[in-house]
Amino acid sequence: MINSTFSRVSKDQVARASTLATTILSDVSGRRGALNGRIRPLAPAMRVCGPALTVEVRPGDNLMVHAALVLARPGDVIVIDGKADLGCALMGELMCAHAQAAGVAGVVLDAAVRDVAELKAGTLPVFACGSSPNGPTKRLGGRLGHPISAGGISVAPGDLVVGDEDGVVVVPKENVEQALNDAQTKIDVERKRLRDIAEGRLIYGWLEGALREAGALPAGKNLERLIAEFAARG
Repeated sequence: MINSTFSRVSKDQVARASTLATTILSDVSGRRGALNGRIRPLAPAMRVCGPALTVEVRPGDNLMVHAALVLARPGDVIVIDGKADLGCALMGELMCAHAQAAGVAGVVLDAAVRDVAELKAGTLPVFACGSSPNGPTKRLGGRLGHPISAGGISVAPGDLVVGDEDGVVVVPKENVEQALNDAQTKIDVERKRLRDIAEGRLIYGWLEGALREAGALPAGKNLERLIAEFAARG
């Protein structure tokens, strides 16, 4: 089943998101949207950002991945639900060369790849959960352009996909604008915190209230008094 009628996040949104770390996007998205940590970049410097072109395949068969390579728009990130199968690779050097020639921004596979040395040395961002020298079959149908599950996360076609050394985060396209606005606020807060740390201001303003709400502060004591007690016993 192939669906070509979905909408994608805008080029402007992709450009703005391309400067953001996955950690920031995850935090402003309610600490959700990160694919399982089994899906890693093949090389630490690899980074990807773009709209998802979703593919679901039967384990060990990559027929629909070949279809995706032909149908992808420049800038798409091909996201493949390969059922986390490591028995054989769904993509290798030849298919990734095809993806790059087609203008694909990168590929994210909940599955294995092969030709790892060549892919690591290349410039196409590839995120996968393992490798295998075995090749796949090309006989079984699947789904393209439909919602999938990859790395334990629901991914709809056209959603924003961002990947870096920390992993891959997916932001639903209807939430992207809010996430981008919240991201700048988060960045400003973190920069201020780094300045505070550099200048020796090490107590978080929210910490005492959170400890008290959790019942972790002894009755009748505040954080300042506890710090003094710990220092005196040092």
